[in-house]
Amino acid sequence: MNAIPHASRRVQHVLKRRTLRVARVDQVSPLMRRVTFTGDDLQDFTSDAADDHIKLFFPIATAPGSTVTDVPVHAARDYTPLRFDRQSRELSIEFVLHGHGPAASWAAQATEGQTLVIGGPKGSFVVADDYAHYVLIGDETALPAISRRLLEMPLGTSVTALIEVANAGEERRLATGATATIRWLHRDGAPAGTTTLLDQALKDLTLPDEDVHVWIGAEINTARRLRAALVDEQGMDRANVRAAGYWRLGTENGGARVED
Repeated sequence: MNAIPHASRRVQHVLKRRTLRVARVDQVSPLMRRVTFTGDDLQDFTSDAADDHIKLFFPIATAPGSTVTDVPVHAARDYTPLRFDRQSRELSIEFVLHGHGPAASWAAQATEGQTLVIGGPKGSFVVADDYAHYVLIGDETALPAISRRLLEMPLGTSVTALIEVANAGEERRLATGATATIRWLHRDGAPAGTTTLLDQALKDLTLPDEDVHVWIGAEINTARRLRAALVDEQGMDRANVRAAGYWRLGTENGGARVED
């Protein structure tokens, strides 16, 4: 596929920690919970790209008999800023309730008035909005980024989204002004990160010959396979494929950028 120049750009932000308060909690689907935070610390919060990530610092209990009594212990996890309203100073984050880990455990019990510390985003990569076609690929961990991207796309943008979720109960309406084709893929009992549903859906997808941007967010080995299928097998220009491992099978916090 031929490469056509586009004005994508990187933006750096001032790195800052913020203490926020839970304003409300919404159960979006059986396995997805949205927590909306508020607080004066959000007055200068900035997030310029749909796949930005911020650090959330979850308090964890120390082991019985620990000598650490005066220093809080936290687990840091990366999450996507789903929605930010500067006027109301509200920031919404969605959590997959997968039943384990500090983030899912915290989200499952989150209630109005609780506080949480966040940091970032450190920077944003803003993809140009003038490609002829966009493809968004991911599992439920990437659904907030895909949802935000669809919402923020210019009216009439041509886009295809391939989204893997646990089952049909996790599907939802995704608001967008884009001309979007959205395909939901159901694991139906198979553990997350163990299927090739996204691989097959990408193989079945007929892409335009040129001027396509593909974004991938999934389990890291899946993301690597998908990127390789596009770059090594289909010949897409590396600059037009952006891939990230949002998590790693068998670990609690193993996500990473898939290098160009």
